[in-house]
Amino acid sequence: MILLRSLVYFVLMSLTILVYGLAAAVFGSFLPGSSVDRITTQWGRVNLWLQHWICGLRYRIEGEQNLPRLGPAVVMSKHQSAWETIALRGILRPDQSWVLKQELMRIPFFGWGLKFVKSIPIDRSAGRRSVVKVVEYGKRYLGEGRLVIIFPEGTRTAPGTRKKYGVGGGVLAERSGVDVIPIAHNAGVFWRRRGVKKYPGEIQVIVGAPISTQGKKAVEIMREVEDWIESQQEKLPLERA
Repeated sequence: MILLRSLVYFVLMSLTILVYGLAAAVFGSFLPGSSVDRITTQWGRVNLWLQHWICGLRYRIEGEQNLPRLGPAVVMSKHQSAWETIALRGILRPDQSWVLKQELMRIPFFGWGLKFVKSIPIDRSAGRRSVVKVVEYGKRYLGEGRLVIIFPEGTRTAPGTRKKYGVGGGVLAERSGVDVIPIAHNAGVFWRRRGVKKYPGEIQVIVGAPISTQGKKAVEIMREVEDWIESQQEKLPLERA
C-alpha cells in the first residue's frame, strides 16, 4: 500500500511540475517576478497537501517564529531528500532564490520555471568559480530583499550522517552582512534519498534563531551554522514511530 500511494503521489507531483512549471514559464515572460514567486510557492504548498492526503506524510515546525518574514536572509538547511526541496518552497515566504545544481535547469517544465524565480545554478565541479557566482548573484538578490536558500553540504546525506559543509554560503553571508537562518530536519527518515517509497509519519523541522554574521569571517560563520544544525540533528529521531 505504501508503494502504491507513493507511485500515485509521484504521478500527481509530475503533473504539478508540468502545470506549475509551464505557468511559471508563460507568465514569467510578461509578469513581474513576484507573480512567478507566488506560483512556485503555491506549487510547494499543493505538494505538501498531496503528501499529507495521499502518503500520510506530515510535518511539524519547531521555531516557526524564526522564519524570516521581511528582509533578506541566507537560509541554510540540512539536505536529506527531495522533500525539503519541495517543502521549503511552500513553507518559506515566496521571494526565494535557490542555489542549485545547473543540471536542474535542463529538466523540461521544472527547469523552465526555475529560470524565472531568480535561481543561482552552479557547476559543482567548478570549485572557486561556483563560489564567486554564488556571491555575485546572491548579493544581488539579497539586495532586493530576497531569501537565498543553500544546502551547505551540496548533496543529500542519509539520516545520521554528515558531509563537509561548503564555504560558499559563508562567504556570501560575510560579504552581504545578512543573518543566516539554519534549518535541521529528519525528512530522510520518511523519504529516502534514493528510495521510491514515502512513508507515513511526521517530519520534524527545527528552525534556528538568526545567526548574526557581523564581524565574522566565512569560516567562523560556517562553523557556527554546522555546529547548530548537526547538534539539532542529533536530537531528531532516526526511526519511524
